Amino acid sequence: METNYVKNENLVQVTNMKFSVRKTFYRAIKRCMDVVCSLIALILLSPLLLITAIAIFIDDPGPILFKQIRIGKDSKPFKIWKFRSMKTNAEELKADLMKQNEDKGANFKIEHDPRITRVGKFIRDTSIDELPQLINILKGDMAVIGPRPFIEEEQKNLPSDRLAVKPGLSCYWQIGGKNSLPLPEQIELDRKYIREQSVFVDVKIIMKTMLLVVNRKNK
Repeated sequence: METNYVKNENLVQVTNMKFSVRKTFYRAIKRCMDVVCSLIALILLSPLLLITAIAIFIDDPGPILFKQIRIGKDSKPFKIWKFRSMKTNAEELKADLMKQNEDKGANFKIEHDPRITRVGKFIRDTSIDELPQLINILKGDMAVIGPRPFIEEEQKNLPSDRLAVKPGLSCYWQIGGKNSLPLPEQIELDRKYIREQSVFVDVKIIMKTMLLVVNRKNK
């Protein structure tokens, strides 16, 4: 009996060790993918980034980039970057619009938000406003694929287990309905990614995200 117990204990230790090695290997591969993908994207998209920056300033003079503190892996806050798609006083106007929130998830969103500029509407519809987050990925604050990061106020309404991995530029619910999905479904999809994460899953979500963006442009 004692011999069998020792054998079983050794088997568990070996299994846990193999799982730990696979996890470490995956994290290393994922980080390499993040750096390579974000670098290539920044280089190839540099003309688009420049044109977008000029268009934003002409449409509504002010800062080109919008920065905000979001909650990342292990509840660590970080500064996220986006192209500014709203008027410069958007945050001041938000309090008056909270009652009109139409989002079923954790975000604040209304269909015809008066704070959004003309250029802002276009870059949101095409997801161009998210491109500066490639810098966040290079820095290591984010990954290409992972649960979307929220501000502290929104994260309070979400379970902390979704913070077990780095937040991402895209995720399961970004390609499956985005903010139209109810909050419980968004949470379950984040947990699904954490359970299933692998190189194959990451590549699959990247491909589906690219197809989604292309289809939006063609509409």
